[in-house]
Amino acid sequence: MREDVLQILQEIRQDVDFEKETKLIDDGILDSFDIISIVSELNDNFEIEITADELEPENFNTLDAVVALVESLQ
Repeated sequence: MREDVLQILQEIRQDVDFEKETKLIDDGILDSFDIISIVSELNDNFEIEITADELEPENFNTLDAVVALVESLQ
């Protein structure tokens, strides 16, 4: 699961080290367009639906947070 999410993130932003960054949203590393792309890819690949309620910075600040979000929606 973690590797699948990491691969999706890296395809969208190859210039970001998702395994080391801990403030992807808070530090402005990911912008709104990146989040839209990530949400779309996660929804398609994991057959989940990330709603507006889940679009909180804490769900996208780290790789582990994104993995936890996906797992919670499966």
